[in-house]
Amino acid sequence: METIVTTEARRLALARAGLLKPEWTGLPKRATGRKLRARKAAHRIIRRFGYLQLDTVSIAGARSHAIVLLSRLEGFDHELAEALLRPQEPLFEYWGHEASWMPIELYPVFEFRRKAFRRHPWWGDLIGQHPNIAENLRQRIRDEGPIRSLDMEGAGSRGWWDLKLVKRVATALWSSGELAIRERRNFQRVYDLTERVIPDCWRQKGMSAPHAIEHLLVQALKGHGWASSGTLSQTWRLTNQKKNIRTALNRLVEKGEIVACTLLGDDSKKHPGWIRYGDLELAARLKRVRPRTDQGVLLSPFDPVLWARRRVQQLFAFDQVLEIFKPAPKRKYGYYCLPVLAGDRFAGRVDLKADGTADKLKVLSIRFEEGKVTGRANSNDHEAVRTALDRYAGALKLKLAGIRLR
Repeated sequence: METIVTTEARRLALARAGLLKPEWTGLPKRATGRKLRARKAAHRIIRRFGYLQLDTVSIAGARSHAIVLLSRLEGFDHELAEALLRPQEPLFEYWGHEASWMPIELYPVFEFRRKAFRRHPWWGDLIGQHPNIAENLRQRIRDEGPIRSLDMEGAGSRGWWDLKLVKRVATALWSSGELAIRERRNFQRVYDLTERVIPDCWRQKGMSAPHAIEHLLVQALKGHGWASSGTLSQTWRLTNQKKNIRTALNRLVEKGEIVACTLLGDDSKKHPGWIRYGDLELAARLKRVRPRTDQGVLLSPFDPVLWARRRVQQLFAFDQVLEIFKPAPKRKYGYYCLPVLAGDRFAGRVDLKADGTADKLKVLSIRFEEGKVTGRANSNDHEAVRTALDRYAGALKLKLAGIRLR
């Protein structure tokens, strides 16, 4: 049984997430110059995690998937993030952590999920219950080409009577693998026949469920560094798979790919988990690293580092909350707060609202972690938040407005 302390696990998490210097992450730090170079840099980030989670909220001037890339790639064009999925690109859209863009080489791995989703997890056997709608949709796409959700209504709908039902059927056909997302236009899915989107070399392959689970657990560790069994399972939403996950972890130990590793918390508690052998050495070296605490970067609330809230509290002593669904009077921090990472700790969080027509990024609130008790934040935290806001506003080509740091 190997052991790791919180400082090692925290810095390893940031290194694997691409949030430390390139010599520790093995990932690019900038994406300037030609779009092809920027695309390749974005693909490397996505391959590290195995997914780029999608989200519709754009109040902060960019959607989550763009913010994830902006936080890691200086000079990245946030508009490019909206057009990463397109024909001939090595990505596909499917259910990963949530709806995500993933490296095309993972397409065969999700064969088990496409089979399971022939009965949609939310709506049951929707295709079987509405065979005529499903066949009409298949035929229309086959004859007329790719179709957006918006194009399913109006004069072109040819009398389809329940638009919401048609959209659900389209989602069910995509979830089961009959359709694929060809691209997104204005963030609207464009559906097409799978054989016209996914290359034969990937579509005709398949991976058994046991091997797929092994593959996904290793992929999750590549992005996390150290992680508990629960975090590994949640990374890919492997629900009701405890026995299969346990079996897969044991096989990976036997193969020498991973090792059981206990996290010794700052509270002296022991937390069981897993780590790849190569990351043990990296974690030990990172313990001696001193990241700059006066240079900050904004992270999406859906960043791969942040969505596992219990893990965030465990490694960073940071209470990550998302208050989108709370009524305004009950919000503590704001509607869509972006945490500010400074070195290997979170200095605070900011609530932002973009006004594209006025070319402004309004800072609605700034909350410092250091000043929660004393009411004062140190100068490093002030500078970290300032640099984070300047970098983000510059990436969006917006001028900062609202609250100002003195």
